[in-house]
Amino acid sequence: MRCVFVGTEYSGKSTLIDGLTAYYRQRSLRVHGDDHFTIPDATLSPESRAAYVHYPNDVKERMQRMQLQYHVEVLRNYDHVMISGWHIEEAIYSEMYGEDPDNPYYPRYYYRHQRLYEVQVLEARLPDLVLIHVTASDEKIRQRMAAEPHEYQIIKSADVPALKTRFADEVDKSLFTHKGLLVEIDTTDSTPQQSLDELLLKSEPLITQGELALRQLPVPDGPYDVVYENGVRRLVPKSQ
Repeated sequence: MRCVFVGTEYSGKSTLIDGLTAYYRQRSLRVHGDDHFTIPDATLSPESRAAYVHYPNDVKERMQRMQLQYHVEVLRNYDHVMISGWHIEEAIYSEMYGEDPDNPYYPRYYYRHQRLYEVQVLEARLPDLVLIHVTASDEKIRQRMAAEPHEYQIIKSADVPALKTRFADEVDKSLFTHKGLLVEIDTTDSTPQQSLDELLLKSEPLITQGELALRQLPVPDGPYDVVYENGVRRLVPKSQ
């Protein structure tokens, strides 16, 4: 699938992405994953992240817009994509935290680009495109914040209800939602495996027969070899 995961921090997006990525890789598929939109980019070195938070706001905004546009091409060019946050996250965090001097976000995000990114993706008529809105209860999000705080904390505990409302509003406005490409997952009371199974089930009406056939293949738990016997493709566990 070409997946765009959205939802407030600590809702469970990264855990779900990790699970789906492992699912595809166990089936020997190449996965392109991007979970680095939240400022400062988590894929940068510690030194670069520390410098990034002090960049002028116009530089941050320019860099983020370039990243957002680049990932239109990622969705167009890869079959199995895991994008977290993307344009929806950018609009919300810039609006809510851009004027906060203690927050790394910048103000006055150019909001009209929201739908432009989506139009470019939809015009490509891509198969297996899914917008995944991940949420959890206020209490569960706050528990996760306390248990595993981020080095560069974006959201505030008191803002959780408002953030969830803003994400729901933006998801409702999305052209992906209007096209019927939305799946919603609540991770409050689910294990990571249960959430993954729920995503796979709910996304079935949105995927091609090729993706569905892929899911039906029995795959060994560990390493395996691909062999053909009398024209039949088999996955054979590697001998220990």
